[in-house]
Amino acid sequence: MGNSDTIRILLVDDQRLIRRGLRALLKPEASLEVVGEAENGEAAIAQIPQQNPDVILMDIRMPVMDGVAATQIISERFPEVKVLVLTTFDDDEYVTRALHHGAAGYLLKDTPPDDLVLAIQASYKGYTQLAPGLVPKVLQSPPSSAAPAPPPGWSDLTPREREILQLLATGANNREIAQALYIAEKTVKNHITNILSRLEVRDRTQAALLASRLLPTPADDG
Repeated sequence: MGNSDTIRILLVDDQRLIRRGLRALLKPEASLEVVGEAENGEAAIAQIPQQNPDVILMDIRMPVMDGVAATQIISERFPEVKVLVLTTFDDDEYVTRALHHGAAGYLLKDTPPDDLVLAIQASYKGYTQLAPGLVPKVLQSPPSSAAPAPPPGWSDLTPREREILQLLATGANNREIAQALYIAEKTVKNHITNILSRLEVRDRTQAALLASRLLPTPADDG
């Protein structure tokens, strides 16, 4: 891990021009330091012990080892390193596989520079980052494997908390959840805080991903 003043970043992309562009884009940010570059997932994994990155900006489609395979290995071997997928592809399968193999987020390469910097900083702190429009695609995509085992705290959820989780899994925001359940928006926020604590997840996106695998989608019966 880097020191408390800077976030150490490893750039992984098979296009040298993209890596140079990202390096130039991030250079003015005092809180960020690019410590290395790699042209594929295998090369990135080999660099981690030497470069000691905090966050990896990972492309998806690369020769030798793609970003999804590399993300899975990194999450297993180096769980303290955050992988933020940065790609031109918003394919549902890529997004879902990357996130479920441990990616801290999934952004498109046309993400505005300021938003990218904020996403890196948020990923470093443990928050899941998704490009606008990707949350519904991720939550509505069918699982590629069997549902995971319920985490500790799942059985402690109240019926109301499960209802809220079901709605989270559809991509609903707090206002929409409040309207659907005829409760105050502040009450929804309080319930979500309790849900995150019980399930030991950092944010609503992670909770929604979990709910989409473990809970049925609410019936749309009006």
